[in-house]
Amino acid sequence: MERLFRLSENGTTPGREVVAGLTTFLTMAYIIVVNPQILTAAGIDPGAAFVATCLAAAIGCALMAFLANYPIALAPGMGLNAYFAFSVVGGMHIPWQVALGAVFLSGIIFLIVSLVGFREWLINGIPISLKLGIAAGIGFFLGLIGLENLGLVVDNPATLVGMGSVRATPVLLGCLGFVIIAGMAARNVPGGIVIGILITAALGIPFGLTKLNGIVAMPPSLAPTFLQMDIAGALSLGVAGIVFTFFLVDLLDNAGTLIATTHRAGFMRPDGTVPRLGRALLADSGGAILGAALGTSTTTSYIESASGIQAGGRTGLTALTVGALFLLALFLAPLATSIPAFATAPALIFVSCLMAHSLRDLAWDDMTEYLPAVLGAIAMPFTFSIATGIGIGFIAYVAIKTIAGRPGEVHGAVWLIAALSAAKFALS
Repeated sequence: MERLFRLSENGTTPGREVVAGLTTFLTMAYIIVVNPQILTAAGIDPGAAFVATCLAAAIGCALMAFLANYPIALAPGMGLNAYFAFSVVGGMHIPWQVALGAVFLSGIIFLIVSLVGFREWLINGIPISLKLGIAAGIGFFLGLIGLENLGLVVDNPATLVGMGSVRATPVLLGCLGFVIIAGMAARNVPGGIVIGILITAALGIPFGLTKLNGIVAMPPSLAPTFLQMDIAGALSLGVAGIVFTFFLVDLLDNAGTLIATTHRAGFMRPDGTVPRLGRALLADSGGAILGAALGTSTTTSYIESASGIQAGGRTGLTALTVGALFLLALFLAPLATSIPAFATAPALIFVSCLMAHSLRDLAWDDMTEYLPAVLGAIAMPFTFSIATGIGIGFIAYVAIKTIAGRPGEVHGAVWLIAALSAAKFALS
C-alpha cells in the first residue's frame, strides 16, 4: 500500500484512509437506490440497473485509485441520469439502448481529449477566481441537497422554496447529527463524520425511522443491460446533439468536482493548477465508457468525496475502499440501503459549510474576478445544476472582462467554455 498510494508522503495511514472511504460511501450510498429508480423510468430493468450502478461505481473508483491516486469516488452522476431518463428517453422518445450508446460515445470523446491533453489544458486554463467560486458553489449545491434530504427545505409554490416542519422527528435527529459532527470535528475526532452518521441513524431506530431491510441478498442478473448500448443508433445525425450534451455536462461537472475536491484536500497548486489532473480525467472518461457498457448513465466524480476528504482521506486507498464497499453492496444491498437520508444529510450540510470557506481567497479588490465567481456559485443551487452555474459564471467572466476593457486577461479555455455554454443555453 505504501508503494501504490504513498501514504507516508501524503501524511495519512491505512486506517484513516479506510474510515474516509467508509465516510464517502455512506454519503453517496443513496445512488444505489436512486439511480436504478431513475433508470427504471427509462424502461431499464431495475435489477440490472442496480448491479450496473454498483459495478460502474466500483470500477470507476478503482480507476481513480490506481491512475490518479486521488481520494475521489466515482458513480453514475445525479443530474446526468435524470437527463438520460426524462429528457432523452422520456422527452425525445429515444430508445434507452441508443441513449446508452450516446453515453458511450461521449465517454470516448472524453477519453480522446484527455489523452491529447486538451481537457487538462481546458481545466488548468480556468482562473483561480472561477475555481474558488466553483468550489463554493458546489458546496452551496451540496448544502441544498442536504437540507432537502433532511426535510428542512421543501418545495413551496408561492416562494419557490420554504421551510419544512422543524418539529418532525427526522429533522430534529438530523439537526442533532449536524451538531454532533461539527462538535467532533472541532475536537479533531478522527472519523467524526462517519461516527455522526451512524449515531444519527441509530437514534432513528426507536422511532421506527431507521429500519434494517435485511442483510444478504444475491445480486440480480446484469444480462438485460450488459453491452446493450446501440452505438450505431447514437451515431445518427439526430442524436449528435445528445452526445454533445452528455460530453459538455460531464466535462463541466467533472471539472467542478475535481476543482472543489482537490482544493479541499490541499492538492491544488498556488497557481490554481491540479497535479495528476490528466490521470484523473482518464479515470473519469474510462468510468463513463465502462458504465455505459454495463448499462448505466454517465459515471462521474462525486462531490460527496469531500466528506471523505474531510475525514482525512488523501490517497487512492480512500477511493479503492469506496469501490470495495460498492462491490460488497451487491450482496448486502438491504443493509447498504438501511442508512436513512436524515442520517447522511447532516454530513452533506457540514461539508457544504466547509467548502464555502474558499470564497475567503477571492480577489475581493477586483470586481471583474469576484463578481463572476460569486454569480456562478449562487446560480448552482438556484438552478439545481452544477453545469448551469459553471456556464453562467464563465459567460459572466468573459462579458465583464470584455466590457471592462480587459479581454486580454481571459484565457482561451475560458472563451471556449463560455462559448460552448452559451450555445448550450441557446439550444436548450
